Amino acid sequence: MTVKDTALFTLPIGDDGSLTCTLPADRVYLLTFTSPPDNRLVTPLCQALLLALDIIELRHQPGVVVTTSGVQKFYSNGLDLEHANSTPGFWAESLYRLWRRVLVYPMPTISLLNGHAFAGALMLAMMHDYRVMNPHRGYLCLNELELGVPLRPPMSSIFRQKVSPSTYRSMVLEARRYKGRVKTIFMHFPVMIRDLNGVANGSYHNDMLYILTAFKALDALKEGMIDSLGGLNETLQYIDEMQLTRKAEKGVYGVLKEEMWRETVGYLEKWIDEQGRDREAAKLRKQDRAEAELKVVAWERGAPKAKL
Repeated sequence: MTVKDTALFTLPIGDDGSLTCTLPADRVYLLTFTSPPDNRLVTPLCQALLLALDIIELRHQPGVVVTTSGVQKFYSNGLDLEHANSTPGFWAESLYRLWRRVLVYPMPTISLLNGHAFAGALMLAMMHDYRVMNPHRGYLCLNELELGVPLRPPMSSIFRQKVSPSTYRSMVLEARRYKGRVKTIFMHFPVMIRDLNGVANGSYHNDMLYILTAFKALDALKEGMIDSLGGLNETLQYIDEMQLTRKAEKGVYGVLKEEMWRETVGYLEKWIDEQGRDREAAKLRKQDRAEAELKVVAWERGAPKAKL
């Protein structure tokens, strides 16, 4: 597939950011969002993406939508929790609406992960139909465990539906990072690197170095978090090989996805139920802890004292 560079439209993201839609190949719509410093998923970015998706659906031919970042280091650094919790309507009208829109969009969608995708950003990537990861740079991680932040129902269900139980466990309960960085790989393979440096003519050095760089990204590929490795050229090749530009022609692509991902779609639509659920869950945890405390105190009072 030949790469072109046809600009279709540009939208503002707040005061200093922008979203540009280009046509790198026939019926392939590349949405590049740039909201310095790290593309946080705040209201202006979410709303720009929503409008871009509307424009493509209503004013252009069916094809494939690819989202990526104009910030080299980050696809996105996830949510700004202060903004999320202090901005009226953010969850329902911006974040959840964007996630649902991408999840059931009536065309194939691809997240081109050029750099880090943490927490909410990885969730956004998982709402896409396919993911292509840069093998040289970036972490994929759910770091809620490290932040002390619980996962809301749609945040958890999308991984439960799209990856294996063991991968889901590693991501949520271990905050495992899937990475594609040279420095990290060197740390994991000191003997192999020494062997490479010891090769007399060094003829295999570059090829092996690339393999080592891509190794952790290959873990993400093996475990079903991503579908391919590379950049835009590899993404266009993947689209061509899978004939993705033809998939939306019959008009049922989005409808099929609504049924396919019914659980997550339901959580995104019934977001208001979360508040009551969270209150009830917190009440039960408090009650269980109080009952446990009473039992432990009774045991302590009745337990025989150890002799010194």
